[in-house]
Amino acid sequence: MHPVAALMAVAGLWISAGCDSHPHTEVAKAATSENPATASAPAAMPGPSADLPDAKSFTTTGPLVAEQQADVAAERDGRIVQIAVQIGDHVKQGQLLALLDDRTLLAACEGQKARIASAESAVLGWQAEESGARADLRRADALRDAKIVSEEDWEHVKYKLDETIAEVARYKSEEAAAEAGLSAANLQLEQSRIVAPFSGVVGRNTVRPDQQVKAGDNLFWITAEAPLRVLFTVPEAAMAAFSVGKPLELTTSDYPGLRQAGRILRVSPVVDPASGSVQVIGAVDHPSPLLKPGMSMQVRLTP
Repeated sequence: MHPVAALMAVAGLWISAGCDSHPHTEVAKAATSENPATASAPAAMPGPSADLPDAKSFTTTGPLVAEQQADVAAERDGRIVQIAVQIGDHVKQGQLLALLDDRTLLAACEGQKARIASAESAVLGWQAEESGARADLRRADALRDAKIVSEEDWEHVKYKLDETIAEVARYKSEEAAAEAGLSAANLQLEQSRIVAPFSGVVGRNTVRPDQQVKAGDNLFWITAEAPLRVLFTVPEAAMAAFSVGKPLELTTSDYPGLRQAGRILRVSPVVDPASGSVQVIGAVDHPSPLLKPGMSMQVRLTP
């Protein structure tokens, strides 16, 4: 999935919470019972601008997320024998996070290599036999044509060639099976190494030494530190003001003095009918090192 599409999917989790915008202007009340002349008249509806929030003062909140975030799961059953990282550690793509017990697989690999070597040797030996048997058959053909050897003797020579051809094929099949077994063992051996899918920081670690894990168990959560995105929603009435490229100002209660610049990166073309709001993804320009994925940010358009 494209990173931006993935962020849109994450943003969907926040739409049910709505946004912290200012309340809409109340609809004018209908005539009271003290004015019976107008008591039955329908209430006057506000003009088109009455429900439109002031974009300059409109604020909302949303979480900071990294463009790359992933759970790292075990790819096979096994026992944890090494944990190479802890929460908060910075990792590079491909760096070892944990290791499963691989001693049986290492032995299996060596066994398959021995099978391959034995089969290769047998193939070479039987191919030499086949070459000699073909030469013997050519001579037997000539002698049979000259009526020097009997049909029974010729068939014996022919049978010997057929036997050597069958043995060559058998050991080639054995070699292929051993190579397939080695490939499977190497794949499982590779799956014993649980590695970082990209460079980032370890945000969660759920493994312990000697733990038995199953394929699919989530063991680590890795998040990139950049680029950072802010996810938020705006009401349908304000969506026209939130177009791609518009500047944003981001603040957080964690650091009251911090003012972080951003811009609108993506706006969903779909209005959620349940909340009447639109999902927006904002890019954080030159993020402060104080900002971390998961922090809640206040968002407003920059005048």
